[in-house]
Amino acid sequence: MNVRHPVPSAPAAGGLRTIQVVNVRWFNATAWYGIELARLLRASGHETLVIGLAGTASFEKAVSLGLDPVPLPLNTGNPLHWPGLYVSMRRLVQAFRPHVVNCHRGEGVPLWAVLRREAGFALVRTRGDQRLPKGNLPNRLLHSRVVDAVIATNSVMARHMADNMGVASDRVHTIIGGVDADRFRFDPAGRVAVRQGYGWGDDAFVIGLLGRFDRVKAQKETIEAVARLRSQGYHNLRLMLAGFETATTQAEVEGWIRDAGVGDITAITGRHPDVVGCISAMDAGVVPSLWSEAIARAALEIMACGVPLVSSTVGVMPDLLPGDAMCPPGDVQALAALLARVHDDASWREGLRAACVRRMASLRSEDFRDATLRVYNEALSRRQCPPRV
Repeated sequence: MNVRHPVPSAPAAGGLRTIQVVNVRWFNATAWYGIELARLLRASGHETLVIGLAGTASFEKAVSLGLDPVPLPLNTGNPLHWPGLYVSMRRLVQAFRPHVVNCHRGEGVPLWAVLRREAGFALVRTRGDQRLPKGNLPNRLLHSRVVDAVIATNSVMARHMADNMGVASDRVHTIIGGVDADRFRFDPAGRVAVRQGYGWGDDAFVIGLLGRFDRVKAQKETIEAVARLRSQGYHNLRLMLAGFETATTQAEVEGWIRDAGVGDITAITGRHPDVVGCISAMDAGVVPSLWSEAIARAALEIMACGVPLVSSTVGVMPDLLPGDAMCPPGDVQALAALLARVHDDASWREGLRAACVRRMASLRSEDFRDATLRVYNEALSRRQCPPRV
């Protein structure tokens, strides 16, 4: 006989108790997605617990935001550690009594699935990584039979879950994320200050790439594309690399700039105190990534500031931009042609800017939060419990 375990009753205020499992080492887009969601839920009155990996960049970010994360070694690969880990998880669940547990990484999901049967919470798996899950039988069963809902951060992942993993279409939800529209908005004063700081006048056409220095972000290809345009007579181009070294050092990026002969028209911002000002200083943004971008935080921020954006076709970008605003990843010639068009065609550039603004109208922080809460409520309904919000 199947025994139904009721989800714990909601608090008097009508909010949900959720656990966001963000066992990500770096503060990358996946970590941002889970931590930002936790912040939004807590700010809206929903009790929210963040679980992470002690001593990691993402854990420290959660600490800095006042989220009081709980450390658990969920990424351990040693089976001898699993019984003790499960006991710690069980104690935490007994104390917090969550309605929903949302796992933003795969490590530890099987243990949460076992605990779900005992504790009765709804289990949600958010897929915000670039790698499509393998379609082996255990993985298919986990996603299609055990997890109560799957959130995909882009349509490619959502289609894969429905078409290749056997997840029912009503259990797969695409939630791209969202940004704070009050913070990320065009700042005329910031634009002037940043451009003046780099000696760029009104006649300069600034192309900006916002993102950490990493091979995946295609700083090298962007530098080469700008150098190609300069050699063709685009003398008013300026390149802003709004980022800082991580996997790729600044010295390596400076070497690419030097080799391309564009040092006099390129600025590296480093950890600039005014990110919105830097974005506002751009005449066009570019996200030319070679792969990844399952969650395109930089793209959302640029678009929210009303800056026209072009990109490669990777990850979530086809969900955000018109087809003619994208090019194949790694194709320097195609990227140069795209940048030339956004420079030359003022009418097309304005249409692209307007399209970015329209797209962002439904990708605000509150949209991100509310869409996720709808998924949580549907997952709770499947557990034969009424919606709590």
